[in-house]
Amino acid sequence: MSFFKKLKEKFVQEPMEKAVEDSLEQEEEKNQSPLEHEETEEEAESLEGETEVQEAGEDLSEEPVLETDAGDEPEQTDAEEEVQSKESNIASKFKMGLTKTRDSFTSKINDLVARYRTVDEDFFEELEEVLISADVGVNAVMEMIDELEMEVKRRNIKDTQLVKEVISEKLVELYYGDDHKGAVEELQTNADGLTIYLFVGVNGVGKTTTIGKLAHQLKTEGKKVTLAAGDTFRAGAIDQLDEWGKRAGVNVIKHSEGSDPAAVIYDGIQSAKSKQADVLICDTAGRLQNKVNLMNELSKVKRVIEREVPGAPHEVLLVLDATTGQNAMSQAKTFSEATDVSGIVLTKLDGTAKGGIVLAIRNELEIPVKLVGLGEKVSDLETFDAHAFVYGLFADMIEEQTEEE
Repeated sequence: MSFFKKLKEKFVQEPMEKAVEDSLEQEEEKNQSPLEHEETEEEAESLEGETEVQEAGEDLSEEPVLETDAGDEPEQTDAEEEVQSKESNIASKFKMGLTKTRDSFTSKINDLVARYRTVDEDFFEELEEVLISADVGVNAVMEMIDELEMEVKRRNIKDTQLVKEVISEKLVELYYGDDHKGAVEELQTNADGLTIYLFVGVNGVGKTTTIGKLAHQLKTEGKKVTLAAGDTFRAGAIDQLDEWGKRAGVNVIKHSEGSDPAAVIYDGIQSAKSKQADVLICDTAGRLQNKVNLMNELSKVKRVIEREVPGAPHEVLLVLDATTGQNAMSQAKTFSEATDVSGIVLTKLDGTAKGGIVLAIRNELEIPVKLVGLGEKVSDLETFDAHAFVYGLFADMIEEQTEEE
């Protein structure tokens, strides 16, 4: 099966079809053998003849079974619809969120394919430029082009149209690297008590907004959430987080502007423990007088968390603005040196034509992208899935090709 077709079935067709197949398999297992069916039919005919003389109070053993089977069907349909809705929702979010990147990237790929009838060295050189222009990153692109050339030779591909699919496949492999399982990396949680997420990042990247969205999602899932307003240096940061807390209906621990961030985080931990919260999300400053001061402050906050809750923070999430392109890469390097970043949150992915920065960050820094912002709504914060990302990137091509097939 082609890679494009696999992606379409995974995010559009498969949920319902798979649910139906599973339902049919379960029914087959429940059913009796053909011989037993024949005997049942004969018994049914016999019972049909006896119905007229049967007394009103007598019970037909077949009837309850038939009623139970009929009653089970709506529940299976509900489950099928729920699975299909979830997968389709993920697909549509990535498709809509990557519209700008897809329009730019897809048009350039199509133009390239239209100009070349055969796959040669010149074709790969221009493809290299297209990938770099999408901010996939020079090192990542060089690695990917080498692998593409080998794969094209191995499959003996001559038609440039067929290269589109290989590109999409290699983009997924580029993200996951040696991890062939390609599993979606969810946020880590503490099964034994309070889970703490520490958010870091420069001012203006959408850090506070992301915290508010995540708090809302966790609250919707039934979790008790507390926020700690540790960004005490940016004017309005405390009020902004407090407003998000009110919207999400979660507790916010705050001090006055200019207070010690570590003290705020400490009070946040004590409050979360006393209220038996499931999750504490900590905001931090994005800028102090200089980089050294900022990094020292973040290290101090992290030490307080580690002391109060062994094993915490369970995630150190660096928030980056996708629209800044390669500048986001330099920020990632700086923060990862100071705070042991465990995951990236990439905001405003819907606002850039250079969504390839996702792959560059993963490839060069070996830090997984945990969450992505695909819109302005509170529900537009999504767990990152490289397969869904590539589907969103190639959606038009995928649908066009699978329709032709």
